[in-house]
Amino acid sequence: MSPNMFYLLASILFSIGLIGLVSRKNLFVLYMSIELMLSSVSLILATLSKVLGNADGSVMGLLIIGIIAAEAAVFLAMIVNLYRAKRTLDSDAFNSLREGAFND
Repeated sequence: MSPNMFYLLASILFSIGLIGLVSRKNLFVLYMSIELMLSSVSLILATLSKVLGNADGSVMGLLIIGIIAAEAAVFLAMIVNLYRAKRTLDSDAFNSLREGAFND
């Protein structure tokens, strides 16, 4: 397969993630959109690494995958905690960061 196909796939995935990030208000969908965007960047780095013949892009891709795993643990724990507090995942319900905002 040509590298252009991988670039096209990564661009489509990033665009879908960006559209999901901008247009949705559900926290879980926002999380999945961010994950999709990070995965597409990792795909581009791996493709560039293969095309250029060095391992720099692959190493950066592996670091991004590690960041994705750490983000998954933190973000999913935050989603569970926020759902327990407000009984909703709508991002508009969490517009205040002041102390005691979840007691409303």
